Amino acid sequence: MRLEGKVAIITGAGHGIGRAYALGLAREGARVLAADIDQAAEETARQIVAAGGEALAVRTDVADQQSTEAMARAAADRWGRIDILVNNAAIFATIPISRVGFEDVSVDEWDRLMAVNVRGVWLCCRAVAPYLRRAGKGKIVNISSSTVLEGSPTRAHYVASKAAVIGLTRTLARELGDANVCVNVLLPGSTLSEAEPTEEIIKMRAKPAEKRAIKRVQRPDDLVGTMIFLCSDDSDFITGQSIVCDGGGVLN
Repeated sequence: MRLEGKVAIITGAGHGIGRAYALGLAREGARVLAADIDQAAEETARQIVAAGGEALAVRTDVADQQSTEAMARAAADRWGRIDILVNNAAIFATIPISRVGFEDVSVDEWDRLMAVNVRGVWLCCRAVAPYLRRAGKGKIVNISSSTVLEGSPTRAHYVASKAAVIGLTRTLARELGDANVCVNVLLPGSTLSEAEPTEEIIKMRAKPAEKRAIKRVQRPDDLVGTMIFLCSDDSDFITGQSIVCDGGGVLN
């Protein structure tokens, strides 16, 4: 119960890794606002409540300023405070991207990816920061990707967006340090997070295991322990850091 009494917002909490984060933080005692652009967050909240926790589902478009501000208000109105923000929402798996060379990525898709994956992180941090300052302490965990360290081909727009998240995280760590708010970034490897993966997806997720130190497919639960650590008091003197959790695929 390392997060007992804490209030946590997790974006993209309706699916895959985001749901795993939400369930994991709830098991540690956090009261969870599950935010997502569709109704899947309601199922995440239902599972938390069924297990004896407290949860609220809020439909949120992270690329929209008013929506992110409403998300933050909903958590504060329900529980009186916000302690943790996990910026997990992104276009990649649940909302797929084109896997083509950089010259073939459309301008519209590039802009849409940046709106969610970068502007969305900034807007959520901007909406939640006043509540963290008011609490006198807080944790923000942004989600990047180990593809940033690899320079993965056929996904230039995704890699660029996740590299931007690292830069944003370091800047926010400097700006929020005086408020005792820790801001870190978690970099997962390729994770089998799809609810009903096709044979093609399973093969794609299995391929990175060949070059990992731990040679198996990564699953959402592999990330939960690191997330809990970054959200807990155990990491109170860690900020501005990039934590890779990919089974030793990238040795950073």
